[in-house]
Amino acid sequence: MNTSELSAEEKIWLSKASLQTDVGGWMHTRISGAALERGFQHGFLLGEEIAACLRSNKFWAYWMTARQFSFFADKAMQLYVDKQLIPDELLQEMQGIASGASKKTNTEISFRDILTWNCFVDLIYSGWGTFKQELSKNARDVRAHRYTGHRCSAFVAVGDATHDGGIVMTHTTWDAFLQAQHFNVIMDITPDTGHRMVMQTAPGWIASMMDFTVTSAGLLVTETTIDGYIGFDPAKPPEFSESRLACQYASDIDDWTERMAAGNNGGYANSWLLGDINSGEIARYETGLIYQTPRPVEKLTNGVLYGQNIATDMNIRNLETDDPDAWSDISQSGARRVRWKKLLNEHYGKINVENTRRMIGDHHDEFLQINQPSSRTLCGHMDNDNGRASGGHGHPPFYPWGSVDAKVATTQSARAMGFDARWGRACGEAFIAEDYLTQHPQYDWLEGYLIDRPAQQWQSFVDE
Repeated sequence: MNTSELSAEEKIWLSKASLQTDVGGWMHTRISGAALERGFQHGFLLGEEIAACLRSNKFWAYWMTARQFSFFADKAMQLYVDKQLIPDELLQEMQGIASGASKKTNTEISFRDILTWNCFVDLIYSGWGTFKQELSKNARDVRAHRYTGHRCSAFVAVGDATHDGGIVMTHTTWDAFLQAQHFNVIMDITPDTGHRMVMQTAPGWIASMMDFTVTSAGLLVTETTIDGYIGFDPAKPPEFSESRLACQYASDIDDWTERMAAGNNGGYANSWLLGDINSGEIARYETGLIYQTPRPVEKLTNGVLYGQNIATDMNIRNLETDDPDAWSDISQSGARRVRWKKLLNEHYGKINVENTRRMIGDHHDEFLQINQPSSRTLCGHMDNDNGRASGGHGHPPFYPWGSVDAKVATTQSARAMGFDARWGRACGEAFIAEDYLTQHPQYDWLEGYLIDRPAQQWQSFVDE
């Protein structure tokens, strides 16, 4: 657009923000100020990317549910705005994103679009089972889509586990390529109230949602989703609101977990891994809907905690998921649990950035006992998995799903408000959409939506 069309106030807002494009595939974005101001900065700087992201995910939502995005927008407004479950601060930030993106693209990107995109996990994954039953009492399966497709590998270590006694945290996002191909934003937010946050996120999202965040309170936050989970309470706030507020305002691990517990809707059941560089502690906090890790959570000053989509909490695993045997099922995510245990024992006392990068990109299949990327390896490659060994966690063979990034944060990088990150697979291998669709024509419904993720190098996002 012609920037002369911006108001004087909007120009002042944008003068306080910055965007570095294609930093090893990432978009490094800095925004600051009051809610509407920082939202406008976000929307304007990433307007074209927001439009592309919405195009892909409106299609993805329809493909999964046979309902237009507007169906879920109506739900988001009814459940969360009309009932005032989202604080005004966050509503203003999303309104600013919509306004900024509309001005950048010269198209209408509505507040409803941005709200619904932020509610995607709550409504289109977790809530859909509830909504489907409302639409048809004879619905074949009222569970959410989230039970299919394991998501993410992660660990956090501290004390005698690491090379210097400090915290080391890592995470790789596993998700549908159609959606996750847009998760290439490193967002640095300095709000007018609360703590500064640096997070991996997607265009238009106000929480990380992958989740990987460091805050100026000294907190490091990540998670792996608890799969097979089917709980959802539509009367509670959406998860994105609660996780964003916890990161923005929590001062320590106990504060963070108390904030998350207060509004938990079960819509994004997670094994959260937390670190506090001020106390030198790490912790794991798991949220179901009925059951959660007792608080205050147990914290470690020596040791390792890891996640691979299986609840460690016996109540959540046995009473709130449909796959309690995942803990031991080495043909599925249990293989990653065993692999983490072996690798972390091997590197115990020496865990650092370099060997963590190798571990998060590991291709050893504990089920087949070969070095071959699959749905069972820490760097997930469901698109390479023929499904003959274990069925790819419920997906068809060669499904376009798996690792799309890798991040490593340490005590040192968190003090400098940043972390290292690789865009694309954690191992660094490229994904070329045309080649994939030629080899696997059964996924021709993704033509025109799936995009490349070339091989990329690790990048450092820390303040100098």
